[in-house]
Amino acid sequence: MVSLVAWFSLLPMIVAGLYGGAIADRFDRRAVALSASTVAWASTVVLATIVWLGAEQVWMFYVITTVNAVAATIASATRQAITPRLLPRAQLPKAAALLGISAGVMVTVGPGIAGVLVARAGYAWTYTVDVVLFFAGFFGLWTLPRIRPEGERPTTGGFRSVADGLAHLRRAPNVRMSFIVDIIAMTFGQPMVLFPAVGAIVIGGGPVTAGILLASFAVGGIVSSLASGRVTGLRWQGLAIRNAIVSYGLAILGFGIVLAVTELGGHAVQSMDFGDANLWALGLAALCLAVAGGSDNISAIFRQSILQAAVPDHLRGRTQGVFTVVVTGGPRLGQMFAGTLATLTATWVPPVVGGVLVVVLVIASVARVTSFRDYDALNPRP
Repeated sequence: MVSLVAWFSLLPMIVAGLYGGAIADRFDRRAVALSASTVAWASTVVLATIVWLGAEQVWMFYVITTVNAVAATIASATRQAITPRLLPRAQLPKAAALLGISAGVMVTVGPGIAGVLVARAGYAWTYTVDVVLFFAGFFGLWTLPRIRPEGERPTTGGFRSVADGLAHLRRAPNVRMSFIVDIIAMTFGQPMVLFPAVGAIVIGGGPVTAGILLASFAVGGIVSSLASGRVTGLRWQGLAIRNAIVSYGLAILGFGIVLAVTELGGHAVQSMDFGDANLWALGLAALCLAVAGGSDNISAIFRQSILQAAVPDHLRGRTQGVFTVVVTGGPRLGQMFAGTLATLTATWVPPVVGGVLVVVLVIASVARVTSFRDYDALNPRP
């Protein structure tokens, strides 16, 4: 059901990213972010209420989750469009690094706390705690001044405004390339869908192994953000993105090699008991995924910095909306690629083939767009 909810909300999230960005470029961004956050908070209130009343229906979870995802998507795109108005250009990579820490904690600590609360207090109290903690986000937005887009704002809404934003990408090779390299990495180097199978029939350990592998990726992102002090000052950010994604591809390839050696070498463990798991294989696989998570986060830091520094303010909302579509849709394509290829072949094939494709395609793509390779943070050009 969890995966069905994620897929059910995908199309609304894509639409929200595109049109929400257009809204952020037309109106006061503080008001847009507050309004979207209020809707997201209200959906959580409704969810907590129906659980307390015992009125749960499956269709309710689909609808509420979709509303929450749409509102959160609009709020996220708007907040990212606000950041360049609050910080000097040189501080943008550091802000992106902080965002990486936040995302990593959200993926690791958040579900852990929620799991403990559900086990000890039940779903109703867990959702209620979420409702209360949501207010922290409101406090930050309330303290901001009105932030209207600078420059030529769209005079019309709807498809025309979205189309104008997409047309800008055709004239912005560096911004466009930042999307392309991320799509390559997420389409061919996204192994998360394989983790349950790895825990069941390759390394063993069942859900515990799958959880460790997922957490390793997130921990790598957190560590890279914490240690990003010198990295965030790099001037040649396009080159940094290329190198980070190549590192990501090599790490995914390493993960696939660990699985291949384990499976083909006769060391596979088919057991859901963590006590039976192949700990050597698990440790090496987790290390590869931690490197992948760190590399992905470094790439994200500089891709976000380019979007915020090189794009004119009156187009930042729509550009961030497209960015949201990319980071939302890319992993789904990756799940399809890895899941289909693993079904047709073996569990280790998708990360091996995908890792090689990421390295080759990213190097070839960046070589064709020299302006991206030579992108200078001191002289940002879209």
